[in-house]
Amino acid sequence: MNTFEEYLDKMDNPAHRAQMEEILAWVGEQFPELTPKIAWNQPMFTHHDTFIIGFSAAAKHMAVAPEKAGMDHFLEELKAAGHDHTALLIRFKWNRPMDYDLLRKLIQFNIEDKADCTTFWRK
Repeated sequence: MNTFEEYLDKMDNPAHRAQMEEILAWVGEQFPELTPKIAWNQPMFTHHDTFIIGFSAAAKHMAVAPEKAGMDHFLEELKAAGHDHTALLIRFKWNRPMDYDLLRKLIQFNIEDKADCTTFWRK
């Protein structure tokens, strides 16, 4: 069974569900070393039991959470691209194409930065 199927089934908007499913599949294909899981009722990917990236669906956007270190590392790039964000997540609007280049960078940064991390979250 698909790890994310139950989460996706709860999404009311079929277009948002399809987009979320596509993005989660892309992460799995591009980063096969990551483990997909549901935690805190959200799809996420881990590596050696440490958090790499999480996703959640809202009415107007998909939130992507790379932890604060990832946000801080790419803050200027986020601003330059005009992505709406908080200190802990990026809001990718459903009506805009996913910024796969940025998503790849966020994931790769966390994989490399947390290579020696022994906890789920950074300390």
